Amino acid sequence: MKKTTQKTTQRTILITGAAGFIGSNVLEYLFNKYTDTRFIVLDALTYAGNFRNFSQALLKSPRFEFHYGDVRNHRLVEDLVSRSNIVIHFAAETHVTRSIHDNAKFFETDVLGTQAITNAVYHYQDKVERFLHISTCEVYGAGLVPKMDEDHPLNPHSPYAAAKAGADRLVYSYYVTYGTPVIILRPFNIFGPRQHLEKVIPRFITSAILGEPLTVHGDGKFERDFMYVEDIARAVDKLIHAPLKKVVGHVFNAGSGKAVSIVKIAKTIAEEMKLPNSQIIFVGDRPGQVSTFACNYKKMNRLVNWEPKKDFINGLRETIQWYKNNKDVWKDQLWLRSVPIITREGKTEYH
Repeated sequence: MKKTTQKTTQRTILITGAAGFIGSNVLEYLFNKYTDTRFIVLDALTYAGNFRNFSQALLKSPRFEFHYGDVRNHRLVEDLVSRSNIVIHFAAETHVTRSIHDNAKFFETDVLGTQAITNAVYHYQDKVERFLHISTCEVYGAGLVPKMDEDHPLNPHSPYAAAKAGADRLVYSYYVTYGTPVIILRPFNIFGPRQHLEKVIPRFITSAILGEPLTVHGDGKFERDFMYVEDIARAVDKLIHAPLKKVVGHVFNAGSGKAVSIVKIAKTIAEEMKLPNSQIIFVGDRPGQVSTFACNYKKMNRLVNWEPKKDFINGLRETIQWYKNNKDVWKDQLWLRSVPIITREGKTEYH
């Protein structure tokens, strides 16, 4: 049953998972740009969430409200949604390798958590103008075409991807069934400052800083579409401010439109940090590996006039500099860089 609420004059945006890498960057971008907007954050502060991702300006602002809690907590979620005009849902378990090691929490958070937040939006959709669900390109699986658009078949290759595909379609079902004002964004691979060390680019960079080998899975020839984090913040901004009738019920891809191999990234980081290629080593490939991801973002460009601005090499240089300057922030994550998995060859390795 839908519930009625009184409308407030000041706009409020609820962001779940905003203590994480992408969520915190999006929050900071929107907070600095829209000085008349309040922000509510719900985050469970799991290993990938860090309170230090919030600036002092944000923490001291009366426009910022933080709630420590689980997105599966229906009562808490309903309360926060009831006070919001826009809901942006980042909260999720997001690491492919960890989902291979232990997949239960991925379905609990990514699917059941998404059901809780979407259901709350449905209950209060007289007040909530729009609900932006952050999905992932992983739902597509291996690309059947050089650049995947939003009509590419969903073929998830890992438990993480399967959980996100389920959440993606669950959110869409609320639009079809109840008219809930949902928008789905499928970002490709995002990188930049503050990213957790379990991800490939910060893992390579911090390994280089520490004088350790840059470890590549398999032959490293599989390709990914990497986009700088500020560009995803701009994409979110476009989708929450576009005329609703142009975006509601739609799925949007966001990426650079360019694929680069993992071994090429390792070599580029080694070159930028003046290291020999001999510091790059190869280990067994993980199960569920996808050969190629590349983004077709023409729909985003056509409907909301978005395109990426930061080229890969300049974004990479800014990211390298951040990790060089902020070792005190990421050093406590070092033990989380690797996860034990069984490779395709049947060997147990730390990836």
